[in-house]
Amino acid sequence: MKPFPKALTDKLHQREQSHSLRKLSESNSLIDFSSNDYLGFARSSELFDKTHQFLVDNNLKNNGATGSRLLSGNHKLHSEAEKFITTFHQSETALIFNSGYDANVGFFSSVPQRNDVILYDELIHASIRDGIQLSNAKSYKFPHNDLEELEQLIQKFQTPETEIYVVTESVFSMDGDSPNLEALTHITEKYQAYLVVDEAHALGIFGEKGEGLVQSLGLQDKVFARIMTFGKGLGCHGAAILGSEDLKSYLVNFARSFIYTTGLSPHSVATILVAYQLLSSGKVNGLKHNITFFNQQKNLLGLKPMFVYSKSAIHSAIIPGNEKVKTIAAQLQKQGFDVKPILSPTVPQGQERLRFCLHSYNSEEEISAVMTCLSSLL
Repeated sequence: MKPFPKALTDKLHQREQSHSLRKLSESNSLIDFSSNDYLGFARSSELFDKTHQFLVDNNLKNNGATGSRLLSGNHKLHSEAEKFITTFHQSETALIFNSGYDANVGFFSSVPQRNDVILYDELIHASIRDGIQLSNAKSYKFPHNDLEELEQLIQKFQTPETEIYVVTESVFSMDGDSPNLEALTHITEKYQAYLVVDEAHALGIFGEKGEGLVQSLGLQDKVFARIMTFGKGLGCHGAAILGSEDLKSYLVNFARSFIYTTGLSPHSVATILVAYQLLSSGKVNGLKHNITFFNQQKNLLGLKPMFVYSKSAIHSAIIPGNEKVKTIAAQLQKQGFDVKPILSPTVPQGQERLRFCLHSYNSEEEISAVMTCLSSLL
């Protein structure tokens, strides 16, 4: 076999030396404080059984989509699921993509044009950054949740020939915090900018039925596009972009990650539809209780100062240094808690952290025990 390129070997060695080399891990039997399965849908026998029955009842026996959605891979089930999602999210339309990554890459690589400007939060997800890199538009980041700096940038770049796209997340994946969406929509309306919000970590968490943070605040009509990812709160795979009929038509015609890929299988789309139906029946209260209880435990044990403020299911304890945070995570894992360290360069140096993900199936006893264990290790 041909030797591995030296430049690539050197990059791997650099990761090893900085204690940041990533490796795949297998599933384990530890108490889950790391997965994105916030509502337990990924492990839900009810979702599994109802999806199977739906496929049987509708005589859907295809294992795959057979092609892209523009060729042979678009099924009646896609339209049914998109119609349900549209109604659930009080949107004009919805377009299903194969993943949140595909949705973000497809949107940002095709919608903003050459003379346009994209202004994005500095902590935006990598999939959005990748989409922006493929765009012909100019792009500039603003400090995290700094709306004053954002407004100054809008004023700087606003011209009659330029459309401005403002991009944020309703819940940031590493910090678990949220922007002031009411103030943000006020700014974008003031300057007629297009607001795009990724709701990957808000779906299933915020709102009476888990509709997301934008909708829970009644701001859905003030947002140009919402990206809903199903691999977190819905426990399955895929994503949808919510927006106008014109936006959907444009994406079908110009979003390359939608056009040039095989569509999701009927089973995947049925799982999405059934997961939304379960969400509609009310499944979020257990998670909301656990978020409140976790925050109470922080205060009780004096751990609040080390945590990033969050009302979401993501709670990050800042423990600077890759080696130190890895050591504490390993000790928590030895005690039976699956808590993962987040290392630089995934986060900036000095911002390494333990990332706790809460779920509807975590018990108060488990939450209390992991926080007490953390307190003893510091």
